[in-house]
Amino acid sequence: MRFARGGLVRLPPLPPWLSSLPGAGQRLRTLRLWALAGAVLLLRPFWPLSLLPGWVVGALLIWAVLELLAWIWWPRRWR
Repeated sequence: MRFARGGLVRLPPLPPWLSSLPGAGQRLRTLRLWALAGAVLLLRPFWPLSLLPGWVVGALLIWAVLELLAWIWWPRRWR
């Protein structure tokens, strides 16, 4: 990583399968959702997230599974 002007870190570009190829938006959305679900599970023992009821965490995981199934069975087609 290189520092640009103003001290901001410039991140490398995303790979084509997440940026420009067909279905990239749906793959990126699914990846973000899985990252959120994993973060909630890993950080669950800590104070702010321990206040969440179990059904919220379960709903987030079910949502992640449904997104993945939708991505596998009904992929977006190139138009």
